[in-house]
Amino acid sequence: MKWIGNRQSDNVEDRRGMSGGKLAAGGGVIAIVFFLIKAFFPEAAPFVDTIQQNQQGQQSEPTEQRALTPEEIEAGKFSKTIFAYTEDTWGQIFQENNMDYEQPKMVLFSDAVETACGGATSASGPFYCPGDKKVYIDLEFMKELKTRFGAEGGDFATAYVIAHEVGHHIQTILGTSDKVSQLQSGKSEAEANKLSVCLELQADFYAGVWAHYNQKYLEAGDIEEALSAANAVGDDAIQSKTSGQVQPDTFTHGTSEQRMYWFKKGYNSGNIKQGDTFSALLD
Repeated sequence: MKWIGNRQSDNVEDRRGMSGGKLAAGGGVIAIVFFLIKAFFPEAAPFVDTIQQNQQGQQSEPTEQRALTPEEIEAGKFSKTIFAYTEDTWGQIFQENNMDYEQPKMVLFSDAVETACGGATSASGPFYCPGDKKVYIDLEFMKELKTRFGAEGGDFATAYVIAHEVGHHIQTILGTSDKVSQLQSGKSEAEANKLSVCLELQADFYAGVWAHYNQKYLEAGDIEEALSAANAVGDDAIQSKTSGQVQPDTFTHGTSEQRMYWFKKGYNSGNIKQGDTFSALLD
């Protein structure tokens, strides 16, 4: 993807190379559990917040900083440029629809990170926290995407991942994420999972829309890199590689085929109004 010499976002915090002590017991797993409890049981939020604050207070070891490698510096510059592309694109799309775009922030981290949604580790993969409206990404994940899950790699695979997480920010500011949380309340696990799949596939669609608006920066093979990444992170592909068993009722992100389909639909249409994954998958 063409990026060298273009604007880099000022909304990026680079925490890579920082070590702030041990992550609170349980790390990202407990953080995710806490986040789900607050989403499904709002009345428990004050109690959960108190627990999280106590955990965070236990992390008092001093922060250490190591120098980033030239490769890491280059990856950071690329990510900041891609994030700037998302700012420009979504600012334009929102303006076209008579809305103001609230820009998110992005945090680059190594190993572990503290967020408004709790603590998380690199094992969580890239994610978006609606509590602080920030995208969190350990760029080492992109290497794992290639070596462990078989994606082609390449810079546009990273761009796709960033654009997908920004898609979750779009859902947050449009109110889609809150509506899904409300709909999931009281549902069975399988039914709640289907709603999560719709949410994730819509984020893939938004990533495709973003790519459509940035065709002037694309190079040969870029879309194929994105599709390869989407294919690699399908629930069926991940379950097959990690456990050898595929259990559709436990899917939360969609199959490889679905993820590629919705990215391509966004890319081909460039029209955010065609991204109603909920009607398409739940009817």
